[in-house]
Order: sequence, then structure tokens, then C-alpha cells
Amino acid sequence: MEAAAEAPGGSAELSCFSYNQDCTSLAIGTTTGYRLFSLSSVEQLDQVHESNEIPDVYIVERLFSSSLVVVVSHAKPQQMNVYHFKKGTEICNYSYSSKILSIRLNRQRLIVCLEESIYIHNIKDMKLLKTILDTPPNTTGLCALSINHANSYLAYPGSATSGEIALYDGNTLKTACTIAAHDGPLAALTFNSTGSKLASASEKGTVIRVFSIPGGQKLYEFRRGMKRYVNISSLVFSMDSQFLCASSNTETVHIFKLEHLTDSRPEEPPTWSGYMGKMFQAATNYLPAQVSGMMNQDRAFATVRLNISGQRNICALSTIQKLPRLLVTTSDGHLYIYNLDPQDGGECVLIQKHSLLGSGKMEENKENDLQPPLPQSYAATVARQSTVPSTSTMPGYSEDGGALRGEVIPEHEFATGPVCLDDENEFPPIILCRGGQPGKAKRS
Repeated sequence: MEAAAEAPGGSAELSCFSYNQDCTSLAIGTTTGYRLFSLSSVEQLDQVHESNEIPDVYIVERLFSSSLVVVVSHAKPQQMNVYHFKKGTEICNYSYSSKILSIRLNRQRLIVCLEESIYIHNIKDMKLLKTILDTPPNTTGLCALSINHANSYLAYPGSATSGEIALYDGNTLKTACTIAAHDGPLAALTFNSTGSKLASASEKGTVIRVFSIPGGQKLYEFRRGMKRYVNISSLVFSMDSQFLCASSNTETVHIFKLEHLTDSRPEEPPTWSGYMGKMFQAATNYLPAQVSGMMNQDRAFATVRLNISGQRNICALSTIQKLPRLLVTTSDGHLYIYNLDPQDGGECVLIQKHSLLGSGKMEENKENDLQPPLPQSYAATVARQSTVPSTSTMPGYSEDGGALRGEVIPEHEFATGPVCLDDENEFPPIILCRGGQPGKAKRS
């Protein structure tokens, strides 16, 4: 779900890293190419693909657990390359007027963000649907795309000087609303899995807010810290939307729980701390709005103290082997896996550390070893990918991933979307877009 994070100052070999939309896969870009890993196990990190065809990769994004991967390199920073990595073929490439800063994917849309414009493609045939021109200067390529293809909401900075969020409907290709989220410029944006919530943080990094979508009403406000400003490098929801994780250039990762305590809860036994808590709550009614708002902000439910500080990192909240985990990928080329207690929170426990740049043996997916289930469901079509003959000049985006390792596929993965990932006949040839430049898009 988190975008590719460019990793300056880290390992000389590692240039970027990103989780896929449901945090089941990790992609890294290196000075020699890119690698894809499966996140289905705590004990071992399975490398499912490695490519050394394009050097100096600084953006790599994978579409869920499919074979579609999008790559951008420093050698051609204005060109987006779309590959079917299992077949080793290029689906298409597009060139743009300036450097590509970020790319976002879901099963219906592909978003390309430049400093002052955003391109929206139909992922089924890569046709350019819309260009949002003259966006406020966005030097980091900050934007977020809902992974729920039913709405495909896109969020990006609506101002270069304030924390205004522009919300755009990627399906209807119309502006949805603007949200006055923060006083200062934005630093992080992320949707939850259903596209019903949007979290944001400003460059100060002290307060994180969550808004309803598409209405834009503020639902939650979390305080990450008060003593110092930080650079928020990662903001991500858990797939069930119960937790929100934020990491920065400090050594602390914060996990917040999205819940509201109501007055209908059982009466607690009288304690000194409980009495003082009620006193403070009552006092907020008589304090200035800024002070009372600060006192009502929820603090972190769980935390992690990394043994490094000042390095760029991205986080993910995922369920691995039926337990909730926190994943932290750092720019020095490591993946840390922590246990998260969903009931009591507290300090998360480190249970595994993996090197992303090691030369371990790559474990290929063995699709032929898996017998397809009888129901013709999404899981069934995933399992029988290797038996589907290709009759199209454009490769389909066959899924591999967790089903082949006996994992339970999340419910949202069974949804029938506009892209039938198991049907290679669904995709027309798009050889014509090779080397094309999207210059005739509709102006917004």
C-alpha cells in the first residue's frame, strides 16, 4: 500500500522499496535492477523474481500478487515501463514531459504523478484517460490511490503552502472535494483498503488526521509527538482498517487504534487515575480550542523502537501466518518483522530480521504442484494459471502469490473487478503505446 520510497543515503545497492496494495509482496529497486519478494512467511523471505535488465531503478510497483510490474529508472526518468515479469515481456512503455515522481496502481487505474501534473490510465489497456494539469508544485510526487477499484479515489496536495487535500474520483474522472486537513504542507497520504477513510500528516509530523471519504469529515486525530518536528516517511492502514501506522526519520514507529470510547461502556471501578482523567476531560470544556483539541488527541496504541535513526523506512501492517505483524523495511536493505498485540498494544516484539540484498536462493512458484479447487472462483483461476493457453499478443496479468502457498486469500481479492486477471483474452494488444508520449489528454 505504501508507495515506492526512494532511499538516498542508505545502501549503495538499494534505491527504492515498496509494498504492494495488500502488503503481501515487497518490491525493491537496486543499482542493477529490481527484486520481488513474497511476504507469506515470517521465518524465510521468498524471492519470487529478480531482473537485471534495467539498472538504477528508483520506482518499482507491483499490482497486487499479479505478474504486472511497473518500473522507472534513473537512466530514463521520464519513461514508465510496464512488464509481465513471469513471461519476461514488456507490455508497453510511456514517456512523459518531465521526471516521473511516483506511480500508483489498483485493478482499474494506473496513476503517474509528475511535479505539476497527474496522468490517469486505464490499466486494462493502458489508455490515457485524463491529465490533471497545473497541479500545485509537488516535488515529492505525493499522492494516494484507493486500492478499491469500485471508487478509485485519488488524493494529492491541493496547495503547496497549506495542508489542503484534493480528492479526485478516478472512475468518473471528476473532482470529488477538497479537505482542509492541516495548516502546513502535506507530507503523507494514505487510503484504507475500502477507500472509505483517508489519513494525512503534514511536514511538521506531529498530528495525524483521518477523514471520511468522500465527504471529508474529520473522524480521528492522533498525536505522534510534541517535542520535535519529524519527517513522516510512511503512513499505512491495516487491511481491516482497525490500525494506522506511522513511521518517520526518528527511531520510533507509532501504531494508532481507530476506535472511539463511548459513554455506553461499563462503569469502571473508582481509581485516582480515573478520577483525574474525568477531571481533565471536564476541564477541556473551558480551555481554548487549540489546547482542548490537543488534550483530546489519541496517543499511540503500540510502538516500536528501531535500533536505527535517520534512515528512510516504510511500514506495513499485515497478517502473516494468521497473526498480525508490523513490517519495517529500511534503506540499509533490511526487513524487520514484529509481533503486534491487537488487544493490549504496547511495545511490539521483534521476531525476525531479513536481508534484502543477500544472494539467497530464489524459490520459484510451483503452480503445477497445486490442484485447482472445484469452484470456479477467483482462487480457482489463480491456481490453474499455468494451464491457460495464451492467445493474445498482450500478456494477461496472471496471479501467483499466496494461494499457491496455501494461504487464505483475503475476501477483497475475490471481488470481480473491471480487470479479469485470469483471462488473457481480456487484454487487446497495446504494442502501439510503446514509446508513445501521452500528450493529447483531456484537460481538467
